[in-house]
Amino acid sequence: MRPEVQTFVADGPLPDWDVSEEEFDRRERRLAAISGPVTPEEAAALATCFGPDDCYGLAWTLVHLIETAPGPVPQLADPGPDADDWAEVLWVRWGRGSELPRGLTT
Repeated sequence: MRPEVQTFVADGPLPDWDVSEEEFDRRERRLAAISGPVTPEEAAALATCFGPDDCYGLAWTLVHLIETAPGPVPQLADPGPDADDWAEVLWVRWGRGSELPRGLTT
């Protein structure tokens, strides 16, 4: 795994909306330092970095970076009813294909 990915993952989950400007800028720089495509191993590690909300758009940047991994996306187990929103996003995008998230209908 590349050092820039290790550094980002070592910081843990993205903070929530109450993040300081300095912390947001630091996390944004570290995420921007990771060039795609990422390896499947890196994608799996990065998938552990989602926080409780979208952290002013950083979570979507993280989703798109993870999706640069070559080959099929990792198959995920159903995150269950107590999972956070980002586990649900990844489950819909990777685990269930085109199915809608729980509770949503057309």
